[in-house]
Amino acid sequence: MIGAGFAGLAAALRLAQAGARVTVLDALERPGGKAALGYGDFSSGPTVVTMPQIFGALHARLALPAPVLEAARPTTTYHAHAQDGEGRTFAPEALHVAGSLEPTLAQLSKAEGRRYAALLAASRRMYLDAAPTFLFAPPPGTARLARYALTRGQRAAPGQSLARYVRSGPFMTPFWLRFATYLGADPYRAPAVLHNIAWVELGHGVWHLQGGLLALAERLHHQALALGVRFEYGTRVRHLSVHGNRVLGAHTDRGAFAADAWVSAADRALTLGWLGLNEKPTPRGVSGFALQLRLAGDRGRAHHIFWPRVYAQEWRDIRAGRLPGDPTLYLHLDGERAFLLVNAPPRPEVEDHPREYGAFLLQQLQERLPAELRPLEVTDWLPLGPADYARISQDGALYGRAPHGLSGSLRPGWTLPQARNLVQVGGTVHPGGGVPLSMLSGWNGAGRLLGLPYDALGGLDVPGVGETW
Repeated sequence: MIGAGFAGLAAALRLAQAGARVTVLDALERPGGKAALGYGDFSSGPTVVTMPQIFGALHARLALPAPVLEAARPTTTYHAHAQDGEGRTFAPEALHVAGSLEPTLAQLSKAEGRRYAALLAASRRMYLDAAPTFLFAPPPGTARLARYALTRGQRAAPGQSLARYVRSGPFMTPFWLRFATYLGADPYRAPAVLHNIAWVELGHGVWHLQGGLLALAERLHHQALALGVRFEYGTRVRHLSVHGNRVLGAHTDRGAFAADAWVSAADRALTLGWLGLNEKPTPRGVSGFALQLRLAGDRGRAHHIFWPRVYAQEWRDIRAGRLPGDPTLYLHLDGERAFLLVNAPPRPEVEDHPREYGAFLLQQLQERLPAELRPLEVTDWLPLGPADYARISQDGALYGRAPHGLSGSLRPGWTLPQARNLVQVGGTVHPGGGVPLSMLSGWNGAGRLLGLPYDALGGLDVPGVGETW
């Protein structure tokens, strides 16, 4: 199989647990996928996790001790800052988004509060409607899609853009739009149905994983080794040999590897390229430009979002292939380390001078920090941009093709008619991006190869999932 990110690790574990002999090829030097780029002790992927029940269920299936997850709620989940106070009606410096509704509403005007509550309720409704079909089930076929469309689809505002659906003023509109970026979308081109993503974070909460995502990758990697899985790191696939709609082997820069069945946890576009197939041209989703920062002292643990003056201009820059001149800054503080991320266009050639853009982002960060965080003394830093993310995804697009329009928001399935002994898993296919869904994809894609029933890994056990209003 190909790929030792979280989807690949979950797939390898399920196959090995069933007694299969598994070899994993990965172009990087360690497990973790996007999280393994950059400094050895840093995660360059998500800084918090959602859907903790999936992590717990996966560990239970593997007879591993439950992971230690610390809820970020009911304390502040993150702090959202307006530049120069623009569009802000709350005080004093930021909207402190809490894990429960009342403390958040208390900071808003009555009109903003009503709009916030209404959009949160709409997000919940969309999520509950969509989850049993699009998240915690196999890739839907025509019949299930039709049933969803007839019974739930009209409540997802079909034909309406996300930007129009969540319009709430100069500060709160970006607040709601940003959730679409979690699936790689340009929020101004995303369909309204992607509003359901907001409920995952605001409704179910976010969690800190003890040791971070790299520790999770190492734990799963260690368990895979114990089950006999063989890992070949530093091994880049060049193409896959196919005969009679079956993959026979992988040709890599370290020789050829043969197998009876295959799992690709790489970007789906890369897999298609290795198979010699041409995907229908579609826009690629958003990439990222990140800085891994070492700090002079312990700054605690917190998550901050700093809006640009004009959020729409950031996306005009990205659509034009430019690194944003006034980007949204996502800052995660974790003791003596920090991770700074901005949205970027999915083309590595924009990065002629990554150190220069990184220095610009550091200056922007220092200027936008609230008084209680100044100065943020950085002792060392490493930039990671689309060219780095392109090592593991086509053009550096973090989540594959852009989920624009109703058809674009539907993720591809796990199988390809041209390669019947291969399943495609990971964040670029069903059910979507992010660590929990990627692991769900890997676990069940491998299960499909084995002829095992679908396993939702506890995803439908969240209170409220499956209910209707």
